[in-house]
Amino acid sequence: MTDQEYMLRAIQLAKKGEGWTNPNPMVGAVIVKDGKIIGEGYHKKYGELHAERNAIASLTESAEGAVIYVTLEPCCHHGKTPPCTEAIIEQKIRKVVIGSRDPNPKVAGKGVQMLREAGVTVVEDFMREECDQLNPVFFHYITTKTPYVVMKYAMTLDGKIATKTGASKWITGESARKEVQHMRHQYMGIMAGIGTVLADDPMLNVRVEGWKSPVRIVCDSKLRIPPGSQIVKSAEKYRTIVAYAEQKNAEEKIKILHTMGVETIYCPDEKNQIDLKKLMADLGNRGIDSILLEGGGTLNDSALRAGIVKEVQAFVAPKLFGGVAGKTPVEGIGVELPSEAVELKYTDICQIGEDIRIKCQVCDKKQEESCLQES
Repeated sequence: MTDQEYMLRAIQLAKKGEGWTNPNPMVGAVIVKDGKIIGEGYHKKYGELHAERNAIASLTESAEGAVIYVTLEPCCHHGKTPPCTEAIIEQKIRKVVIGSRDPNPKVAGKGVQMLREAGVTVVEDFMREECDQLNPVFFHYITTKTPYVVMKYAMTLDGKIATKTGASKWITGESARKEVQHMRHQYMGIMAGIGTVLADDPMLNVRVEGWKSPVRIVCDSKLRIPPGSQIVKSAEKYRTIVAYAEQKNAEEKIKILHTMGVETIYCPDEKNQIDLKKLMADLGNRGIDSILLEGGGTLNDSALRAGIVKEVQAFVAPKLFGGVAGKTPVEGIGVELPSEAVELKYTDICQIGEDIRIKCQVCDKKQEESCLQES
């Protein structure tokens, strides 16, 4: 096997931790000696051993003189687990091949420095692009302390998310809906507006055995959420947060919600609407590193205007609803000129069942030049 194949194996292992490691990164590690793999592992779950230590625990022989391929710079600080650099040095591994650099200030470059000072050969940035693709959520969260927000919606080929009567079940097919369940497992939180809750009374959980459900976040300026709604009634089972903006006559409702296990966040803007930027900062402080935004057109518009959306995933069905009364993914008043559009950069397009999924990164103004250059 080649160096590339060993790192691809480490990437493959890292992906096994998807949905379980948040707010930690996904990491894989492969230990090679005399041309064969003698140990491998990945970060399985937040709070548990990191990839390097799991790989060492699986060793079939001494790692002295071996090479370890790891998708992310090994940690060198004491957190919930001891430093991985110490374990690498103790095992007398002679060479470390690293994919991604760790932007965490507690690690950034320090792990590499510690290894080199101990006489270990270190190769950095090996297949960095492929390794970086594992952890856009972690890189964003560790540098901004706010969640990575993915706006997701399903629409027809003529851009409708519902018919003129508001009916939306089902626009996409079963395969696409299964992928959405996977996304709910993948991201730490799911956010919807009160309009969606009142219209559909959803659970916003994961309905696939063996996958975890996200933290449910409802944007509800006037605290209209019914105590009898499925979300409130199941708050003891699934962590639930309601963000609100009006305090008038809210005290009694808040008491009821708290009794039923719902957390509340008060974050108004000057118009007594929810300040989404403040909400993201608060959710980040609560350890929520990523959010799947499953809002309607109104919340999607507010999120884009607030600049909190980092990625858009659109599921497009081969159907046409027609008419001007059908709902669209982004409502509000819209922009006046094409030059004022939210700029996106395609990152992936694939077919899922009969539907097409389009992934895009949102180009903020700071990144606009690089987005234009790459597209």
